[in-house]
Amino acid sequence: MTRTDIHAPSGEGFCAAWLYQPTPPRQEGTSRPVIVGGVKEMRLDAFADRFTAMGDACLVFDYRHFGESSGEPRQLLDIDEQLQDWESAVAYARTLDGVDPDRVVLWGTSFAGGHVIITAARDTRVAAVIAQCPFTDGIASAWAIPTLSSIKITGRALRDAIGARFGRPPVMIPTYGPPGSTSLMSTPDSIAGITALIPEGSDIPEEVAARFGLVIVRHFPGRQARNVTCPIFFAICERDSVAPPRPTLRYAAQAPRSEIKLYDAGHFDIYVGDDFERNVSDQLDFLSRHVPVNPG
Repeated sequence: MTRTDIHAPSGEGFCAAWLYQPTPPRQEGTSRPVIVGGVKEMRLDAFADRFTAMGDACLVFDYRHFGESSGEPRQLLDIDEQLQDWESAVAYARTLDGVDPDRVVLWGTSFAGGHVIITAARDTRVAAVIAQCPFTDGIASAWAIPTLSSIKITGRALRDAIGARFGRPPVMIPTYGPPGSTSLMSTPDSIAGITALIPEGSDIPEEVAARFGLVIVRHFPGRQARNVTCPIFFAICERDSVAPPRPTLRYAAQAPRSEIKLYDAGHFDIYVGDDFERNVSDQLDFLSRHVPVNPG
């Protein structure tokens, strides 16, 4: 397997990305599927290693305003821009040498798990989707936040949104923290779960622009599941405290070609250890049946 750093154009900027390609390269005149996923630093390399070992190419990227991608201000989480980044990454993947443009698979986890549902509903050319512990329902996720923390988040989000109208620097908010903290994720397993996904020695910022707190409650990507016509695999954690499983199960059942796997795990558990092994094995099985490397 080889990994190449690339820049995928998106909007007026670019998304920094890693392109994983199996070795040896494909023979001339043949092509392989490509799995498009985000974001690239958060344990996606572990999944990409397994997918490339099966013979797939993988393109994993960071959204604009994050990582090595372009965009100012930094750490701005804008849903519409992120969906545009997904569309741009898919379009870029279809131009890669040795890739079959009709065998593009979307892979998204947590918040990106909702993005892939929307992207596939809009792009009927997508071959398959994997939505792992996906964020599907803004109200359900908001109810998972303690009331006092929710009030603090809203206050900071309002300060940021008002300041942005006057050109002020963003008011930041931690993406995770201990229970009761003013952070977007403050469940008991958030700190240990997220830090386990950050590569050793990485300096990944732990904050985003707080205005995101005003839009998350109005975001319902699960509603688009009924419009996803390709096979879609839902990996759902039964003890998920960040993306509650009940609404996700309801939405997943509405997708015409959904496959649902339940795991006795929390939101962060299926990235590591035995839960990861069970999860990735199920994903490999799904891919081998719906988007095989050698269709013949």
